[in-house]
Amino acid sequence: MESKKENTYTYKVEDSASRMDDILDANDNNYCDKDSIPARSDLTFKNGYYVDVTAIFIDIVGSSDMTDEHKRPTLAKMYRSFLSECVAIINAEEACKEININGDCVWGVFDTPYKSDIDDVISVSARLNSMIKILNYKLRKKKYSEISVGIGIDYGRALMVKAGYSGSGLNDIIWMGDVVNSACHLCNKAGRNGREVIIISSVVYNNLNEHSQSLFTSYSDGYSTKYEGNIINTSMDEWYKENCK
Repeated sequence: MESKKENTYTYKVEDSASRMDDILDANDNNYCDKDSIPARSDLTFKNGYYVDVTAIFIDIVGSSDMTDEHKRPTLAKMYRSFLSECVAIINAEEACKEININGDCVWGVFDTPYKSDIDDVISVSARLNSMIKILNYKLRKKKYSEISVGIGIDYGRALMVKAGYSGSGLNDIIWMGDVVNSACHLCNKAGRNGREVIIISSVVYNNLNEHSQSLFTSYSDGYSTKYEGNIINTSMDEWYKENCK
């Protein structure tokens, strides 16, 4: 959420109570279905849109341990390199409509009305995985610790709303729904305890083409079937072989 304070403001409980009423009394019919992600400008503080999206999360495995190995300036450079290139790869996709950074986690929301769009998100995960390989080469050269990551992807229905304080300039888009929580949960399992770097839900897997499906293997977590893989982008891997010696 945007945190820059735009102007001075004195809090008044009466104004606060009035704003609560305005929000809570909004018509439920203002929340409607959309076939694709609408523009941010379509959102107000009183409406929202239900839309089917694909969410991808990537985070650093064991990031808390890194504070024991490096001084803060070094950590800052490592985090910035990771976050910068995750955002660059995700943002390069036209279907990506939202990017968020939470600590060492980067996640994006993709407009995926067609099955082929979900295959494109899988390609994004391959590029992210290949980027980490390049980053680790550069970290080794600096004698910094290498990093490992987990990537989670899910598809489903989300509610898109604008949240914040009307008139303050402090607001952001909030994505509510199981798809975001599930992708985050898959990310937290990926690359850990013997799991592969990328984990996708069965819904994502079932919407992939045959080639993309062949890159993943199934496993059960005791509750449902998930699919995991360690795929890379071939052109980025060729660049790595030529330039990271």
